[in-house]
Amino acid sequence: MTAPSPVAAALPSLDGRTFVGVSNTGDGEVDDATVFTYHERDGLLWAEYAGGTITLGRLAGTRQGDVLDFRYVHVSQDGSTSSGHCRAELEQLPDGRLRSYETWQWESRPGAGRSVVEERR
Repeated sequence: MTAPSPVAAALPSLDGRTFVGVSNTGDGEVDDATVFTYHERDGLLWAEYAGGTITLGRLAGTRQGDVLDFRYVHVSQDGSTSSGHCRAELEQLPDGRLRSYETWQWESRPGAGRSVVEERR
């Protein structure tokens, strides 16, 4: 498998940036205690996340411009595992931080929703 072609992004790289949950709808598990650490290279995107009800999580996908497309998987505090698909759009806030508007759907169980995560101050 070959990596996607690099795409010049209008917004800065996510590499090394830390985000936290701001809002969530539906039956999502991300909240304001969930912390994401992103990595990005040559159009590829991945992150580690944990906090709140999530003990260990990973995501992997691609970035084209300001649009992210990724799959996520995590282990909850009760030991259950969950996975799903997410498509997100980035914006830059007036103070320079980044915010991500996400539309997600579980693949391991029924449910879908929208969430917002934003770069930590």
